[in-house]
Amino acid sequence: MLIDLKFSKMLAKKGMPQALFEQHFTPLHRELFLAQGVDISLDSDQHYRYRTAHTSLDEALFCVVDIETNGSKSDKHQIIEIGAVKVQNKTVVDQFSSLVYCNDISEHITEITGIDTKMTKEAPAMCEVMQAFRLFLGSSIFVAHDVKFDYAFISAMMQKCDLEELLNRKICTIDLAERTISAYRYGLSYLNNQLALYKEATHHRALSDAITATKLFKHTLAYIPHEVQNVEELIAFSKEAKRLKRPLIDPMKKEEEEH
Repeated sequence: MLIDLKFSKMLAKKGMPQALFEQHFTPLHRELFLAQGVDISLDSDQHYRYRTAHTSLDEALFCVVDIETNGSKSDKHQIIEIGAVKVQNKTVVDQFSSLVYCNDISEHITEITGIDTKMTKEAPAMCEVMQAFRLFLGSSIFVAHDVKFDYAFISAMMQKCDLEELLNRKICTIDLAERTISAYRYGLSYLNNQLALYKEATHHRALSDAITATKLFKHTLAYIPHEVQNVEELIAFSKEAKRLKRPLIDPMKKEEEEH
């Protein structure tokens, strides 16, 4: 990856001096970065930064994503369903949903997701779906519940389809929830029940989980400190702010026992 961790931290915060940036990256690189989902701009102080460093939370376009797969290893397995919800100013502006053709879905995966090979028989091929999703995602901020898995898996599938790896800025709703909501557990289904986010949820179906995660994401934004004003500050908050203390006893279980 051309943008390593050191450069990424500079671009997210204090910025990279113009001379240093242009020493390492050509205009063609910047076009490639944009195609991979990250927009880098030259600011008035002659430093390059991620555009998200001065994109307000209301202006930012977030893409909340969920995938179902036929296994956990991207080198051996594949996506069988993908769902995504675009959000701007806490309002849903678009959705994406597709099954993916697959002829190898185990009974175990079918039990979890309800998806079998009969359902994916007429679905578009992986590369067709990845190309469509790449266009849908654009330079949105990639949001997911356990974002490392979804982001890395989708990036791997894109590379298998001769697309470039993802560079989109990303946020994990688990990280945000741990810093804004006191909960006994932080699984999506548990938080959905605790917060009554999405009554019609079908857990382990991609679009349904993406909708649930979207509602969770919007819920957490209500508890973000006022000083968090732009996307990079939100990313930093999700990683660096202190986690809330978890209750010692599961309040959901106690509530069930009382009823």
